[in-house]
Amino acid sequence: MGQIILRGAVKRKKGYLYYVDGKGNVCEARMARGGRKKKKR
Repeated sequence: MGQIILRGAVKRKKGYLYYVDGKGNVCEARMARGGRKKKKR
């Protein structure tokens, strides 16, 4: 398990997943369903 080093260092956008890659960079990836509402059928 990791630990928090600095809070608020990254401005987060709705619908994106943030992670630290192997080189230690913070990466942003679009979530498959994140931030969207379901369509009514």
